[in-house]
Amino acid sequence: MTTETAESTEGVHQVTKKGRCPMEDKQSKEMKQIWKECQQESFWYRALPLSIGSMAITGGLIYNGVWKQSKRFGPFPKLALAGILGYAVGKASYVGTCKEKFQKLGPDFSKGFGPGWGPWSGPTSCGCHGHRRCTHVCQECKKVEEAATPSAGPTQS
Repeated sequence: MTTETAESTEGVHQVTKKGRCPMEDKQSKEMKQIWKECQQESFWYRALPLSIGSMAITGGLIYNGVWKQSKRFGPFPKLALAGILGYAVGKASYVGTCKEKFQKLGPDFSKGFGPGWGPWSGPTSCGCHGHRRCTHVCQECKKVEEAATPSAGPTQS
């Protein structure tokens, strides 16, 4: 990553050439780790058990004659559909837990669980639809901004 130095009235601070967030590397690692955990936990603890369970129940219903099996394909289409639906419901049921994990990272991660959310859409500076801008400001920039803003003193009316 190349940087260029920008002079301000209070001192020197780093500005990235490509508009990268100063917290991007830290965020990316933490987000990718949580995303990986969410994917694995949702599979092993929700999707797989619900998929196997729904297939077992469907198989039992077909075996007991409550549901009829297909003349051409046998029980397989109903079992496959039950497995796919169980998997999808299991994955979807873990979204709230995963969202809580991301919220523990801080206030910047608790907002924006919509389009452009996830480890593949980190902070960008393009401002395109579906992309977010970096909301982090370095400490030097904050000091410069505070010094430039006149303090609100008592006013007479």
